[in-house]
Amino acid sequence: MLALLWSYRWFLIVAFVVVLFAGWQVARMLFGPAVVVEQVKRGNLVQSVVASGHFETPYRVDIGSQITGIVADVLVGEGEQVTAGQILVRLEASELKAGVVQARGNLDQAEAHMRQLNEMTLPAAQESLIGARATLLEVEKTFERTDNLTAKGYASFSSLDGAQKNLEVAKAQVRTAQLQVYNASPGGSDYVFAQTQIAQARANLDTALSRLAYASITAPRNGVVIRRMVERGMVAQSGKALLVLAPDGETQLVIQLDERNLGLLRLGQSALASADAYPDQTFAAKVAFINPAVDMSRASVEVKLTVDDPPSYLRQDMTVSVDIEVARRDQVLIVSARGVHDAISNRPWILGIKQGRAVKQPVRIGVHGAAYYEIVDGAADGDAVIPVGAGVITGQRVRAVLP
Repeated sequence: MLALLWSYRWFLIVAFVVVLFAGWQVARMLFGPAVVVEQVKRGNLVQSVVASGHFETPYRVDIGSQITGIVADVLVGEGEQVTAGQILVRLEASELKAGVVQARGNLDQAEAHMRQLNEMTLPAAQESLIGARATLLEVEKTFERTDNLTAKGYASFSSLDGAQKNLEVAKAQVRTAQLQVYNASPGGSDYVFAQTQIAQARANLDTALSRLAYASITAPRNGVVIRRMVERGMVAQSGKALLVLAPDGETQLVIQLDERNLGLLRLGQSALASADAYPDQTFAAKVAFINPAVDMSRASVEVKLTVDDPPSYLRQDMTVSVDIEVARRDQVLIVSARGVHDAISNRPWILGIKQGRAVKQPVRIGVHGAAYYEIVDGAADGDAVIPVGAGVITGQRVRAVLP
């Protein structure tokens, strides 16, 4: 008997396998395939919007020259920290220095003219006036004596005419001396002219000094040089930027957000950001500006976030990723995103299990995170949910297996 069975051993093995396979198929038909399911459960859920952008200061300062000149020296490079008033670029200034020397000489000359007016011209005019008045007094007495003598017949009329002429000359000399004193005194024409010369010379000196100062281009405030477009020997032109400065102070992140997420965004929402160069290090940010206009070419909205305490490794225009928290729910019903069908439509649904069969269950979704959705209605805590990729159709018998 054993020998007979041994001779048919391969047949018996095949028959046993066929029976096992048939039994497995019958069980599969009666009870359905085993499917690893997800479960509806309670948990905390955070909904966030992710976007990328770059780091920058709220504004940048273009530093240029106010005069045209040859660059003599460039004292800073890109990435250097500078302070307000620090000299960044020097221009060739020999001609400007000569202008200052000339202007200062003109001022010295004008001031010397004023001193000459006060120390020499005015005293001389005053002495001349005193002498002219003394001469006039004497001439007046001579005229009176000649007039009396002529009236008594002791002097001729020609003598009286001579005395009269001398009197007029003396009066003219007094008037001339008075005019000279007035012109040399404050308010007089010579004095005002001298004052004007001094004022003009001082203005010319100030202009020459200002132009000389323009040859030293300084930093308007503290910051970092982020761009340099000038080298020694170049011609710096008025109004053309030579350096670009990122001022110290406030910093911001500028991102382009998909316009579909615009309705979720609010000013003041907190965010977590990281630089692509340092993905393991994060820092806090806050939504500060939402552009009212939409970029039609990219279907996006520009959003700016402030960073109160930026990390030291951040650099201007460094690429960053931003995760903005737009909603939070604590201890709500949640289900894995793998179990929700048509999640972005108006009629999402899940494939649940009732009486051993897959059943379509419409649900209402609330907040959704990266891996989970909030179930507002349509499922209960502990319900089994068949994942979307399980290959199960509605009405099919299944056997739920928990992971």
